[in-house]
Amino acid sequence: MTDHRTGGAWDLIVTPWHLDEHIPAFPIPATATQVIRPALPAGPTPARMSLLHRAALEAVTQAARPLVLSGDCPTTRAVVAGLQRHHRDLAVLWLDAHGDFNTPAISTSGYLGGMALAMLTGRTPDLFDDTLGLRPVPDTSVVLADARDLDPAEHEALTTSHVRRVPADPAAISSALDQFGPIPVYLHLDIDVIDGAQLPGARFPSGPGPSLAQIEECLAAACTTADITAAYIACAWLPEHVNDQTSRQTITRLTAALGANLSWH
Repeated sequence: MTDHRTGGAWDLIVTPWHLDEHIPAFPIPATATQVIRPALPAGPTPARMSLLHRAALEAVTQAARPLVLSGDCPTTRAVVAGLQRHHRDLAVLWLDAHGDFNTPAISTSGYLGGMALAMLTGRTPDLFDDTLGLRPVPDTSVVLADARDLDPAEHEALTTSHVRRVPADPAAISSALDQFGPIPVYLHLDIDVIDGAQLPGARFPSGPGPSLAQIEECLAAACTTADITAAYIACAWLPEHVNDQTSRQTITRLTAALGANLSWH
């Protein structure tokens, strides 16, 4: 196993989609190694997402150390399925203002983007086909940081789960990751974990929260503590804001905290 705590190059993969909707304005760094743009036929959203996720899976499987920039959270399915082809055990660090722990049975909106972590832990078995070969990640292998904005039923589901919840604090994250030992860790970050005042144009702003600088410290602490074998940043801005200068600067700072150096066209 390669231990990435000493650094290591990232393979930058961009999936400029929100669910099954392509985001034409999504910023593509010059340093991107692959951009996922499959042709999706008309059809139900889950079926279209399955095709997108299969394309992302192939890119992730070929990458030595994938760093994914995406417009949503559910494409995480493809990343974890790809990692599971190389790693028998995998832990997940999930930084998000939301829990993403809704399921079709408890969601008040039916929004698939709010189910991404539930998807990884095997709680949405009937949403998609099984062509990814995704194995459910045990609750005990998941750390959820922040999650300050939860629906009532989602809060109850998390409370009765074995997912470990911690604040978005570098020391708390390091302590939680220490308990996993040497197994590789997949790091997932939704930008809305950052204080809403610092995120103009966020798709789902969640009000006061940790600063961008504090989240940078969390990412750096995770990379120092654990073998971060892959990372994912959900760039959940509204389409008309995702390519703003401030949005690009935020992406640049977050990826730099992970040890990646982005350059833009």
